Parts: sequence; C-alpha cells; structure tokens
Amino acid sequence: MRYLGLDLGSRTLGISISDPSGMIASSYGVIRHQEEYARLVQEVADLVQELHVDGVVLGFPKNMNNTIGPKGELSLKFQKELEKVLTIPVYLQDERLSTKSATDMLIRADVSRKSRKKVVDSVAATIILQTFLDRERRQNEKK
Repeated sequence: MRYLGLDLGSRTLGISISDPSGMIASSYGVIRHQEEYARLVQEVADLVQELHVDGVVLGFPKNMNNTIGPKGELSLKFQKELEKVLTIPVYLQDERLSTKSATDMLIRADVSRKSRKKVVDSVAATIILQTFLDRERRQNEKK
C-alpha cells in the first residue's frame, strides 16, 4: 500500500510519500498556501490520483497534555474536507515534536538555515508518515 504523508502548517503543506510496499517514507515536497484550503484539498486529490496512493496520513498536532488545540482543530477540519473528496482513508497521526525533530535532524546534517526553511515541513511530513508506517507494521506483526 502506498501512502501520502501531510504536515499542515499555517503557510505550507509538507508532503511525503511511501514506497509502493508501504515500508519507507521519503520527502516529496512542499506546497505553499495562504490558508486556501479548498485549493490544497484539490492539490492533494490530484497527487493521490497521480501517485496511485492508497491512504493519506495527516499530522495531528496535539498539545503535550494530549488535549486538542486550535492547530489540532484545523487538522480535523482539513481531514473532513479531504474525506469529502477522496475515496481512500485519511488517517490522523500524532505529530507532536515532528517539526522540532526535523529541524534537529537538518541541523545535525549541517543544512544551512536558509535551506532548512525550504525543506523542514517536508521532512516533518516524512517523520509523520514513517511513524505511521512503523506503527502499522508492528500491529500487523502482532496478528
């Protein structure tokens, strides 16, 4: 199964894609937006069709105390909008600290601040998707 990973930010949508077997997530790119969610939903739908995706994994930002704040509410709304257009499942994946992890990883790789800014959301989407894939694999191994 092939999955598309999404990290919805206030100005960008980070995108990652899994390999066809659903084992490894890779960075795909970033879509810049100005809270034009209808356009974003259509662009995601186009990617799903173009890349033959079987499921979408959307980052779900929760507060550290496990409550849902404004960004989490936005992700829930975006999920509902995607589900109206897509015929495949849209999963939510806890994304706490994914952007910080992505930034730390890029710093360790000695990526310049300017370059980090361009790719951090896509790397965060990759972390979100890989976390989901690993969890799915563990659950399937238990069966």
